[in-house]
Amino acid sequence: MRVTVGFSGSGLASVQQQLAKLSGQQAKQAYAEGLSDGGFRTRREWQREMREQFDRPTPYILKSVYVRKATPERLSVEIEPTYFGGKGVDPQKILQAQEFGGARRDKRSEAALRRVGILPAGYQTAIPSTPFPGSDDGRGNVRGGFLVRLLSYFQAMGEQGYTANMTDKRKARLHKGTKDREGVRFFVSYGRLRSGPTQHLALGIWAATGTQGGVVRPVLMFVRDGSYDARISSERVAERADLQAYIERRIRYRIRKLADE
Repeated sequence: MRVTVGFSGSGLASVQQQLAKLSGQQAKQAYAEGLSDGGFRTRREWQREMREQFDRPTPYILKSVYVRKATPERLSVEIEPTYFGGKGVDPQKILQAQEFGGARRDKRSEAALRRVGILPAGYQTAIPSTPFPGSDDGRGNVRGGFLVRLLSYFQAMGEQGYTANMTDKRKARLHKGTKDREGVRFFVSYGRLRSGPTQHLALGIWAATGTQGGVVRPVLMFVRDGSYDARISSERVAERADLQAYIERRIRYRIRKLADE
């Protein structure tokens, strides 16, 4: 998903007098600054589109929209989601699926759970409608720290970036709890896919808390592989930004500003 805007040179008749006062390099600088102004306007519209189309988009996704500013030597500006490294998923991959639709790729945590045999083939994970206490980030996602603890509990910390699996001793302390923290035991239910004492529960990871584990609550559900409908459009973003008219206004402003200096 990328929007590229170049300089056409139209719409500048009203500033020809001011333009004549500038050197060639100054004129190019004015064009570059006007184009960059258009790039930042497009970024704002892109972020607005995501806020309207997504349910509580994360700051990570909103901030990923990057403007490669124009320069006097390169009179074009590019606006696109950009991956800056780290542990997050490449925003390009996320938003490409949202623009064109298609199957959702496995998250790293899903790949880890699948690798150790916990997540069945053909399933992905989803946070329950009533999140387990302390598990969600308030935006419909599992908190990173909680997810790492869950993977550690199930001995799934084999990927690069995951530090250590939980020892039996640490599990025992977690089960017991402390004066300030309730004990908790996590377990997996495969519902009707497998027989056993938990087959009455929906597929997923559950938590048993309270006296003798009497309170059972869902933590992470196993759901059929998901797919995205096309929801956002870079063309619609560019149209809403009304770039051609806006950039012409900003270039006129930049020319006048440099001519008056």
